[in-house]
Amino acid sequence: MPVALSQPAPEPGGAVAETDIPSRLDRLPWGRFHTLVVVALGITWILDGLEVTLAGSVAGALRQSPVLRFTGTDVGFVGSAYLAGAVLGAVFFGWLTDRLGRKKLFFITLAVYLVATAATASSWDVWSFALFRFLTGAGIGGEYAAINSTIQELVPARVRGWTDLVINGSFWVGAAAGAAGSIVLLDPALLSTDMGWRVAFLIGAILALIILFMRTWLPESPRWLITHGRPAEAAAVVDGIEDRFRQEGHELRPGPFPKIRLRARTHTPLSEVVSTLLGVHRRRTCVGLVLMAAQAFFYNAIFFTYALVLTEFYSIRADHVGWYILPFAAGNFLGPVVLGRLFDTIGRRPMIAFTYAVSGLLLAATGWLFARNLVSASSLTVCWMVIFFFASSAASSAYLTVSETFPLEIRALAIALFYAVGTGIGGIAGPLLFGALIETGSRASVFAGYLFGAALMLAAAAVAALWGVAAERKSLESVARPLAQEG
Repeated sequence: MPVALSQPAPEPGGAVAETDIPSRLDRLPWGRFHTLVVVALGITWILDGLEVTLAGSVAGALRQSPVLRFTGTDVGFVGSAYLAGAVLGAVFFGWLTDRLGRKKLFFITLAVYLVATAATASSWDVWSFALFRFLTGAGIGGEYAAINSTIQELVPARVRGWTDLVINGSFWVGAAAGAAGSIVLLDPALLSTDMGWRVAFLIGAILALIILFMRTWLPESPRWLITHGRPAEAAAVVDGIEDRFRQEGHELRPGPFPKIRLRARTHTPLSEVVSTLLGVHRRRTCVGLVLMAAQAFFYNAIFFTYALVLTEFYSIRADHVGWYILPFAAGNFLGPVVLGRLFDTIGRRPMIAFTYAVSGLLLAATGWLFARNLVSASSLTVCWMVIFFFASSAASSAYLTVSETFPLEIRALAIALFYAVGTGIGGIAGPLLFGALIETGSRASVFAGYLFGAALMLAAAAVAALWGVAAERKSLESVARPLAQEG
């Protein structure tokens, strides 16, 4: 199929390329290529879920370890160290992703994760454990920036919302795997108290090694190639994708397709990034920050310390915590799977507002029941299942919002910045705060923390309802005009 692509003589700032590549990518039917992209890239969320769940599930084991002897505050501290690493890693690797390309960063960030999580297994005190968790978080944070941007740029617009939510929701597949693994690995009859948690982290490193090989076939984002003055490579990538679809028996709608003109650039100056986020798209920036901060506090405060709540208030054995996390994870994964389609049909703004509001109200009600000791460990878990059925979709929609509502040239860095600021505000403070609240042994104190999280979610719901972007079924270029677009 001929590529509608022309390159006039170079002009200041780079040559101008006229291309129909975004339209060709959006008109593709769902095929094996998209499934492979989702598996090879989306597995990052499974890894993150595995990491976070292992950290939560082994909290009791870390406190009982004859070597580490963690306190509740130590557990909150290392959880915050992981999130701090994710924040800084997201910003640094997000910046590199927009400059060097999506594909190179797939391997760099995954390699950082692999080495760091393997090193975690050799920790000898709270400081070494926190350092290795910090580096593990840096790798995962970088993955978020590189992978969210790539998935957005390769998946057709009409299913972008559902795909993004399900991929982000797959975090909980990893969470379930981590919970199930902890049941076995923390069983003192099988492994010693100080050995089970070490083996758990080694498993994450082995999985990362497998994923490295899975990603070797992935192409660079054609949209990124176009804006970086490599139109021939972009055309070759899209031609190859279309050939795969034809070989699988798909009939592709022929052109002509809408075209856009993009001026090539090697990078986007930070001054332009700042002016875009704080000037041109100031309202979108505010919406993104509120959504990310609210869900980060909500999730990290509750989930990182869930094992502590079970062990401190319900006397659940550390090696049994996984049984309570499994149904919790199931509710989280089912939410995006069931509700995800509605974000593409009913629309982004009403669904984001709805899921945030319901999550906040249900958290406040559950916190009240917990404070009055009206729920058992099992019934509390059922409450969390229902809450996070909605909250998982809400959290995933925050990532969807910040990855599709900003221009192509700053997409990865924008994702990283919002993730960093949101997690810094809500995620790092959450585990520390709740770790300290749980340490008091007061249900009323923990309830106060739950009420604060609920208030954040309700405020985010109002912001989304008022100022959210209706990006459903629209091309990325129409949702946010590329900075390099001419005419």
